[in-house]
Amino acid sequence: DEINILQATKKAFAEAYRNALAHCPGDYVCSDVFVDAVKELDIPAVQHSLIHGDALCYSIAAASIVAKVERDRYMIAAAEKFPQYGFEKNVGYGTKQHMDALREFGPCELHRRSFIKKILAERGEC
Repeated sequence: DEINILQATKKAFAEAYRNALAHCPGDYVCSDVFVDAVKELDIPAVQHSLIHGDALCYSIAAASIVAKVERDRYMIAAAEKFPQYGFEKNVGYGTKQHMDALREFGPCELHRRSFIKKILAERGEC
């Protein structure tokens, strides 16, 4: 919540870019990067921002699948610490069960308060 979702995405992308290059041979250069609808990344490469990039570029599609699998794994692990929210089933999406749990238990440290303002208001927490 400290920065908006777009800025968080850009920050994560730049970090992933640097980490990927750190694992490449010393003379490796990444001259071009393809991304799904994100512009102006803080990286030293030519950036190709494609709307619906996952439908147009195999690399973006593959990255999207990897990201989804990793997110799901993270949320399933989070369900062990926060079982009341049903993360193992909803993987963080705003299902009815998840919203009901938020109303009953309030948010945990994983919830982005910017996305649950209405529920926080109902609970008198904003």
